[in-house]
Amino acid sequence: MKNPEKRIIDFIHKHHVLTLASCVENNPWCANCFYVYLEEENCFVFTSDDSTKHVQDVNTNPRVAGSVVLETNVVGKIRGIQFRGLMEIPKSELAEKAKKAYLKRFPFAVLMKTSLWIVHVDYIKMTDNRLGFGKKIIWEAKED
Repeated sequence: MKNPEKRIIDFIHKHHVLTLASCVENNPWCANCFYVYLEEENCFVFTSDDSTKHVQDVNTNPRVAGSVVLETNVVGKIRGIQFRGLMEIPKSELAEKAKKAYLKRFPFAVLMKTSLWIVHVDYIKMTDNRLGFGKKIIWEAKED
């Protein structure tokens, strides 16, 4: 599977908060999470408490959506991504790599009693008004 283009990856690496959306029984929910992005695995890594609504939702429906945005009042500088993917607790080798990367970026997290989660991304839409008003770049996972 080919990873997103460099412009998308660079944007993701420059930020650190994502908004995650889950939904069960037509009851949507959003949560904001600090994240780190693992480029090789094309996944977001974040922590969350097992009692949160979004984690409870994922136990029923692991498909999630989210966004990462640049806050600006200047229309010509608006940039952001929207994504979809599968949220789960990372397994084996990925769990150790994810934990190491997350703690490197957010060392304070070592004190937290939360679970590590990942979203395996399978679709990204990036808006980048610097390329033209409303310019979109679409990436979707395709099997090789």
